[in-house]
Amino acid sequence: MVSFQMSEEKSESAFRSISEVAGSLNVETHVLRFWETKFDIIRPLKRAAGRRFYRPEDVQVISGIQCLLHEDGLTIKGVQKIIKDHGADYVRARAEGAGALPGEGAGLTKPQRDQLSAARDQLGQIRLRLLGNETG
Repeated sequence: MVSFQMSEEKSESAFRSISEVAGSLNVETHVLRFWETKFDIIRPLKRAAGRRFYRPEDVQVISGIQCLLHEDGLTIKGVQKIIKDHGADYVRARAEGAGALPGEGAGLTKPQRDQLSAARDQLGQIRLRLLGNETG
């Protein structure tokens, strides 16, 4: 689960600037702007001079997208399909730690997924050696 901490100086229902959201989710502001172009469910309010302000619901969606991309290992297209098929509520639930969908690592813990990923990487290296494509 991706954790995020909002500033204690503001109420939970307060709008957040792009810098506050980026800081709380430990991502760069340009990543948030990029995700806005890829995921139409991210819709911050834009004020004068294009300043973005995110509602708490927006932050939950962004956190869910971050979880799907970084923890579940989905691609942008994969997350877009999840959003299309299951909607924003599913994405928000991922931000709160809800389980993956069947076929997407369901039933596996993060350490188990990490171990499988490492094994896949090792098999890829072995494959390269067997094919004689190892450099170095």
